[in-house]
Amino acid sequence: MPDASVTATMRLKKDYQRLLKEPVPFMQAAPLDSNILEWRYIIYGAPKTPYEGGIYHGKLVFPKDFPFKPPSIYMITPSGRFQTNTRLCLSISDYHPDTWNPAWTVSTIITGLMSFMNDNQPTLGSISTSEEERRILALRSKGFNLRDKTFCTVFAEEAEKIKKELAEMSSTEEASIREQEEKAKLKKQESSSGISSLVSNLMVLAGVVILAFAVKYVIQSAAEQEYH
Repeated sequence: MPDASVTATMRLKKDYQRLLKEPVPFMQAAPLDSNILEWRYIIYGAPKTPYEGGIYHGKLVFPKDFPFKPPSIYMITPSGRFQTNTRLCLSISDYHPDTWNPAWTVSTIITGLMSFMNDNQPTLGSISTSEEERRILALRSKGFNLRDKTFCTVFAEEAEKIKKELAEMSSTEEASIREQEEKAKLKKQESSSGISSLVSNLMVLAGVVILAFAVKYVIQSAAEQEYH
């Protein structure tokens, strides 16, 4: 990773101080101690969405000449919305330097990501899953994040809260989550089976149509030969 320019360093430090003084709802963000050009962020799943209750961890990788060029954006926690550890193609990411605005801050970037996350518009790096699958991933997101050492280091206070919460989770709650996972898995299998059955039926129908044309052709050919 190239060294940050003086401008990038000053700007990112300013953004961090602003986030500490004026927290933005449903998010946290902080740079790594070892590299100010790499930040980690947390998005808290918004109420009344499939992500409610989930905690989504990702990273921003800034160019050395930030803010004149946009960062790369990654999602690390499985969400059902984005591929993990993959550069996301967004108007606020390095995929679209032509739409980048140097006035945009770290909070602006993550707010834009949250807005896109709650939408269903496809882009490079996004995936399509059911709302049910996304709700289950939201329930599992906290335990997933605890296995990430960087998450536990950068967001130590949040990691401790999660540990306490998971320790207090009853066996009934855990069983309920597993039951939801099994139902979602079964529903997905039934859907795949239904699609396979439809394809098979269409193939059979196509075969019958082709055979009918073949028989018709043979009969016509035989009739023409008899006539001549």
